[in-house]
Amino acid sequence: MKRNLPVLAMVWILVTFLSACADDTSALHAGYYSAEAASFDSHGWKEYITIYVSDNTIVTVEYNARNASGFIKSWDLDYMREMMAADGTYPNEYARAYSVSLLNWQDPKNIDAITGATHSYHSFQLLAEAAIGQSKAGDKQMALVEIPEEE
Repeated sequence: MKRNLPVLAMVWILVTFLSACADDTSALHAGYYSAEAASFDSHGWKEYITIYVSDNTIVTVEYNARNASGFIKSWDLDYMREMMAADGTYPNEYARAYSVSLLNWQDPKNIDAITGATHSYHSFQLLAEAAIGQSKAGDKQMALVEIPEEE
């Protein structure tokens, strides 16, 4: 019996370790995960995010919005000019900044809002949290997120 004690102890440690790993709900599954707004906003845009995860790390982020015809908000030069004049930023600028911040921080709660793009900031956080949630669950389906309208 004494000779089996080290073996039993090692088996117990291994089982404990493996069960702890299986219960780790913070682990991200590798692959692409996406979330988008459940509906178009009052301006006709539907925001979305796609993340790629590898080795429990978000390694790419695409955040943008598209209209009903599929046109990407960051490509709309007229909208860019209007927003830049009114708010001091524009979709291509803040979309890249929020995406880079998510890559750097790995947590949407740690990202700061950009002046002039606070509604998109809140949308980004909701969408990023949903995509990360999909990754934690290993669910490759598009997550649909209710985005509150601007006040």
